[in-house]
Amino acid sequence: MKDVAARAGVGLKTVSRVVNGEPGVTPDTEKRVRDAIDALGFRRNDSARVLRKGRTATVGLILEDLADPFYGPLNRAVEEVARAHGALLVNGSSAEDPERERELALALCARRVDGLVVIPAGDDHRYLEPEIRAGVATVFVDRPAGRIDADVVLSDNFGGAVGGVAHLIAGGHRRIGFIGDHPRIHTAAERLRGYSAAMRSAGLPVAASWVSLGPTGPERVTAVAHAMLSGPEPVTAIFAGNNRVTVTVVRILAARARPVALVGFDDFELADLLRPGITVVAQDAAALGRVATDRLFQRLAGAGLPPARIELPTRLIPRGSGEIPPVSE
Repeated sequence: MKDVAARAGVGLKTVSRVVNGEPGVTPDTEKRVRDAIDALGFRRNDSARVLRKGRTATVGLILEDLADPFYGPLNRAVEEVARAHGALLVNGSSAEDPERERELALALCARRVDGLVVIPAGDDHRYLEPEIRAGVATVFVDRPAGRIDADVVLSDNFGGAVGGVAHLIAGGHRRIGFIGDHPRIHTAAERLRGYSAAMRSAGLPVAASWVSLGPTGPERVTAVAHAMLSGPEPVTAIFAGNNRVTVTVVRILAARARPVALVGFDDFELADLLRPGITVVAQDAAALGRVATDRLFQRLAGAGLPPARIELPTRLIPRGSGEIPPVSE
């Protein structure tokens, strides 16, 4: 800063005002300072600013899997809100591993992020209590925190599942299978609860063989889908618990002669271009990220808000696969 001030013929305070975007500098003086900055390759010392102001202007985002298409719009929304507040986003994947989530969250805290947006993999987040007390604003997304009171922004997983299954029932289906994620995951449990509630409300029984929760890899999903579609009373429709399950089921149904209805939870790229198009219960992933990060910056601004549970609606998008009628008995 001394070199810049000497080259521009101004005082240190003037350089500081220009660098920090503060008022009180004439356009001509600002130009001389910026020209000096460019000529000397000056860069602001953010480490010194952290020591002085106690903020790093960085926030951390912990996702399940950066490669999952669902998290792309969410990640972008978090980044855009952070950018609007002059903050940098640092993110990483937990790979659905609670210990990896914990290590990543504490590593980000050790690097003095101002706040965390977390899609939790574990069910015990007491390890974050000291960090939250120390001022690290924390908001959970998609799933609630475990064993602590904290802000959470969710989709209406239960209501969305009820609507998706009720749509199949309204189309005449009585034997509807459900393939979902691990039952310990909040979203999977809520979607199963919605499926069960819709079937119960319609007075329909649910055979044990019609429901399967577990890993969403193609091998398991393929096996359970074939089992549901076989036997003397196969299901006539499948409600898929997330986009990974839906994609695998689409491949299986494409190879079968007998038409089977399909509704998936989560939209996915090209779902509208398949024939038939895939009927989905769509979440607004970008809205989840945006609302969560807005809440984070409200806390960083000092808003004394009690922990809130914010639930966003889902939307049923009929495209054809969920409107296939059951095969005549």
